[in-house]
Amino acid sequence: MAEFWLISAPGEKSNQQSWERMNTVTTKANLSSNFKFTIPDLKVGTLDALVSLSDELGKLDTFAESVLKKIAHSMSDMMEDSEDKVQENLLANGVDLVTYLTRFQWDMAKYPIQQSLHTLSEVMSKQISQIDTDLKARSVAYSNIKANLQGLERKAVGNLLTRTLTDIVNKDDFVLDSEYLTTLLVVVPKANYVMWQKTYESLSDLVVPRSTKKLMEDSEGGLFTVTLFKKAVDEFKAKARENKFVVREFNFNEKELQSEKEEMTRLAADKKQQYGPLLRWLKVNFSEAFIAWIHVKALRVSVESVLRYGLPVNFQAVLLQPNKKSLKRLRGVLNALYKHLDGVAAASVADAVVDIPGLSIGNQDYYSYVCFKIDLNLIDQK
Repeated sequence: MAEFWLISAPGEKSNQQSWERMNTVTTKANLSSNFKFTIPDLKVGTLDALVSLSDELGKLDTFAESVLKKIAHSMSDMMEDSEDKVQENLLANGVDLVTYLTRFQWDMAKYPIQQSLHTLSEVMSKQISQIDTDLKARSVAYSNIKANLQGLERKAVGNLLTRTLTDIVNKDDFVLDSEYLTTLLVVVPKANYVMWQKTYESLSDLVVPRSTKKLMEDSEGGLFTVTLFKKAVDEFKAKARENKFVVREFNFNEKELQSEKEEMTRLAADKKQQYGPLLRWLKVNFSEAFIAWIHVKALRVSVESVLRYGLPVNFQAVLLQPNKKSLKRLRGVLNALYKHLDGVAAASVADAVVDIPGLSIGNQDYYSYVCFKIDLNLIDQK
């Protein structure tokens, strides 16, 4: 996915002139694709209030992006599919993210512009916080089911010494409820099958003849049964170990085995039942959170533009999609175009030790024009 720069510069005689000037110098050299980013007339309020709001919006911007990434990660984790497949489901208002961003229109119904900037910020903050809270609750429930199911599934694919035997053994494989006899399970390497058949009866005098049976085989060996007298078990284990036969500790309990089977079936059913509703919730709320995030960006541009360029409000917001091969050159062209706006501050930014409205040292590079990056790479690269 793409990276965009959302910038603003003071309006000239008309905002159209500001747009044409910037658009001409960046597109003629194929440095970027540009789109007008229309922000309605908002209730500005006092400059003191804007200074405070600037900091709050910066934090909200970061928080909103983190929530979006968590939703995207949850969707990717659920779908267990390719990044392209997940990306297809990351939409905003039913369209892909690039389309929504490049055709941005302020949502008057969700964020009425009659309200103050502070109120709009609070509405967006509460909306994103609620999504984050709900995401945690829903994700934990699904993740627990998935983790428990994966734990049982891992036990079913391990080697014969450690894997679950739920789907391998049954009651008929064992001598049960006998006062004298018992059945052992022995793991035999493939290379030793012939030796096992020749020697297992002689590993103790109390082995029942012709009592061995192979229950399962994997790439390394096989799982065999053998029946013998209980008092000979320790002797048999010692002799078996000498011959590289491993007796697996196992007590047949039909109720426990049935319970494990039912638990796996239940967990698989629960996972399937929750999958559809949770995926739909993730898609809907990713869209809601993304829309809110871009509106937060719009608020930030408005606030920083007023703080930077003063009143009356007169600025042109533009969305740039930089050519990846020309990032440095594009930045140079924009710096040259707008260096007259704040040349002294731009030159001394390295020496700045205080927070200046519109100037977020350390977290956001400073330019003589207002600029915020919008990174649409919201899926963690694996």
